[in-house]
Amino acid sequence: MFLRGRPITMYIPSGIRSLEELPSGPPPETLSLDWVYPALLAVHPDGVRVASGQTAGVDKDGKPLQPVVHIWDSETLLKLQEIGLGAFERGVGALAFSAADQGAFLCVVDDSNEHMLSVWDCSRGMKLAEIKSTNDSVLAVGFNPRDSSCIVTSGKSHVHFWNWSGGVGAPGNGTLTRKQGVFGKYKKPKFIPCFVFLLDGDILTGDSEGNILTWGRSPSDSKTPGRGGAKETYGIVAQAHAHEGSIFALCLRRDGTVLSGGGRDRRLVQWGPGLVALQEAEIPEHFGAVRAIAEGPGSELLVGTTKNALLRGDLAQGFSPVIQGHTDELWGLCTHPSQNRFLTCGHDRQLCLWDGESHALAWSIDLKETGLCADFHPSGAVVAVGLNTGRWLVLDTETREIVSDVIDGNEQLSVVRYSPDGLYLAIGSHDNVIYIYSVSSDGAKSSRFGRCMGHSSFITHLDWSKDGNFIMSNSGDYEILYWDVAGGCKQLKNRYESRDREWATYTCVLGFHVYVQKPEDPAQEALPPGPRDREGLPGTRQWVAVAAGAPEIVQLWAVGGSGEEVGLRPAAVLGVWPDGSDGTDINSLCRSHNERVVAVADDFCKVHLFQYPCARAKVRPRGPPGRDRTGGPEGSAATATPFPPAQAPSRMYGGHGSHVTSVRFTHDDSHLVSLGGKDASIFQWRMLGAGGAGPAPATPSRTPSLSPASSLDV
Repeated sequence: MFLRGRPITMYIPSGIRSLEELPSGPPPETLSLDWVYPALLAVHPDGVRVASGQTAGVDKDGKPLQPVVHIWDSETLLKLQEIGLGAFERGVGALAFSAADQGAFLCVVDDSNEHMLSVWDCSRGMKLAEIKSTNDSVLAVGFNPRDSSCIVTSGKSHVHFWNWSGGVGAPGNGTLTRKQGVFGKYKKPKFIPCFVFLLDGDILTGDSEGNILTWGRSPSDSKTPGRGGAKETYGIVAQAHAHEGSIFALCLRRDGTVLSGGGRDRRLVQWGPGLVALQEAEIPEHFGAVRAIAEGPGSELLVGTTKNALLRGDLAQGFSPVIQGHTDELWGLCTHPSQNRFLTCGHDRQLCLWDGESHALAWSIDLKETGLCADFHPSGAVVAVGLNTGRWLVLDTETREIVSDVIDGNEQLSVVRYSPDGLYLAIGSHDNVIYIYSVSSDGAKSSRFGRCMGHSSFITHLDWSKDGNFIMSNSGDYEILYWDVAGGCKQLKNRYESRDREWATYTCVLGFHVYVQKPEDPAQEALPPGPRDREGLPGTRQWVAVAAGAPEIVQLWAVGGSGEEVGLRPAAVLGVWPDGSDGTDINSLCRSHNERVVAVADDFCKVHLFQYPCARAKVRPRGPPGRDRTGGPEGSAATATPFPPAQAPSRMYGGHGSHVTSVRFTHDDSHLVSLGGKDASIFQWRMLGAGGAGPAPATPSRTPSLSPASSLDV
């Protein structure tokens, strides 16, 4: 096998007599989206359907993916409709449903330079009108709830009032005309992030100066001198200073009062007629600033914050969290050894423990530094967390207290892993070293046991053997190394001896069980032997994957008892890695505890499910006779003719809006958890089928988020 020109040698376990005996095809297990923890959506007036806008991107083949609006059923988590494929540029910046006609229309502003404003018929997915909006950023859009012909947009230093006429039933024939809000004697703010329509027809805006502005309409006057008289204008009627710092949210309550949410001061204020303050509350600092406000039943309020927290409460009694998410790129993920709980950490410096049963945040703490990896002790009593500074912590999962604080080098830590018996802790660092610690029975105390030194690049993944004595590790330059920890952290030079070792976990992205070579012709075993020694292999003939001299070719050589090569089989590249991979396409891999399936997180927003081991795929054709191991004429260094693509069959699931950084199965394999990178999202998938959790519940949990489009990737 080659990755970026580097040869990688893997040995087939002695218990596998023929690769044909290994399972083929996609796994019988499937995934169903159970819950998504953070969400940002436009809600339909029926309270069930939601709309999400997708940004442009590229697929795994480098082909562009166009922005589109997805309509979802928030109860069944099924995608109902796609709107505007090919109509938007770069991405969707703002969108809103109409309310006066039960959500018949959708207004969308894209992220192009002109921020194109378009109106769509939701039932038919038809564009009714479109116009260039402005070259400035657009932060919000909305229909007048009592008149869908009136649309408002706001953003960088502007408020625009739009009139939409005609075009219903006639695609593209509608017209949009704009009136620009006039600030007059009032200071023009840098940003206007939000607005709300009042019952009397006026409009309130919240701006970056902390002011609430009341906008009214001045009718046209035909008696005024000039062509056509004075035209209708929208101007400021009143101004009230409401908050220190920007106002992010405004909400009209059922009783006619208005709520405003501040950024810097984290205040939530209720306003009466004439913008008289009636009541207020302050959101605790660890939840962040107010970003969104919605009414619940009775006097209950729901508040979304800048730290991805959803709070429930009222102004009199205060607020408590319903859920809290991350706000930046996620990388660290581990699942509890005996409970349906999991822990996450990332660039927002938050460490969060989640309850997978209640879909709620159990607790969170501020790490003060970026968290990149984590692992529970087998007892579940403590958890180890690796940071980007070479520092790692051990925390008590009940009290959240730090019981150990250690620094190993000054480079980031990429993996922490307890041995299955809990006696050792391995720390993989970007300084190319694996640090080994002896651990007390309760996991609270640790002492340096040794260092595994031999990698020529940073550590990316590692796994312990089932007996807790050995480690398999991968590095940034695609090495697979084996270590005898119990014997003094020694590197095992003869990797052949590790071919039958059983691993407690399998998260390494390189290895026989996830990247295998399949011979094309079992009868071709009589080619002249070669002179190369293969690490003094003992015993009977074994099949070994060796470099073939060109990145496109990997071949299997039969090796005799003395290590000489005695036969050749052309091979197909397969396993979890896609054809033509550069070695960075797969970010995370995890084998289920029942050792039936492997989940893979890739760079193309997808989660894959493979059978374990991944040892079957389409076979590449053998070259014509008289070819050497480079694929060219014997004795030459010619480049091989490209082979057809090959990859093991999998089930593929979308939903993440960014690269998927990590995947882990829960302790009983009932669920799979996946982390998004830039989308800062956490997906909880239910395992269905053989070995999974069985059929999904008859009434799915209602969730304010989206469902993946799944397909069979064979």
